[in-house]
Amino acid sequence: MQDSFYKGSIVLLEGVIAEMMARLNIIRKYKMVHNDRDPISYIISRIKTEDSMKEKLRRKNLPVNLKTALSQIYDAAGIRIICSYIDDVYAVVKMLKQFKDLKIVSEKDYIKHPKTNGYRSYHISFQVPLDIAGHIHPVYIEVQIRTIAMDFWASLEHEMQYKKNIKNQELIEEELKRCADEIATTDINMQTIRNMINGKEEKK
Repeated sequence: MQDSFYKGSIVLLEGVIAEMMARLNIIRKYKMVHNDRDPISYIISRIKTEDSMKEKLRRKNLPVNLKTALSQIYDAAGIRIICSYIDDVYAVVKMLKQFKDLKIVSEKDYIKHPKTNGYRSYHISFQVPLDIAGHIHPVYIEVQIRTIAMDFWASLEHEMQYKKNIKNQELIEEELKRCADEIATTDINMQTIRNMINGKEEKK
């Protein structure tokens, strides 16, 4: 993948992120105008580095070029949506699925079915029809939706992945798993309390 190829992909990857952010912002503003609650706390975006894209192509035994990168790597562009409550996560998923022109290419619910290490999040990859100068380019993007607590845990676990020769690694992994379970319980408890509060408000 030559540098010029990567620069060409950046235009499309930045474009698909801007497209998704615009759609999400319109929905959020629409909800606010209609006195509805915004389920999104904040959004983070990122684009894979050239080295990361090359490494993933090699790992999949695929040709290292722009065409293959844009057609076979679904998470070259990514958005992480952070919510306060578990119900908000599923509300965002529902909102995204209402865009009929977005094609779902991959969907994994790690909240209901956590990874063995305790990781929880909702992943959904879309093929987005990106209109550039009258030409439609199908571009992939991965969207991760999780609660603030899930994101806090994932950031620490991600940091550990890039550390080498960690002392007491097995113990740390056990503690992370225990924390993941505790965070999951806390998320459920906070959701329950919120539901109770809303129930009381409705009776007033």
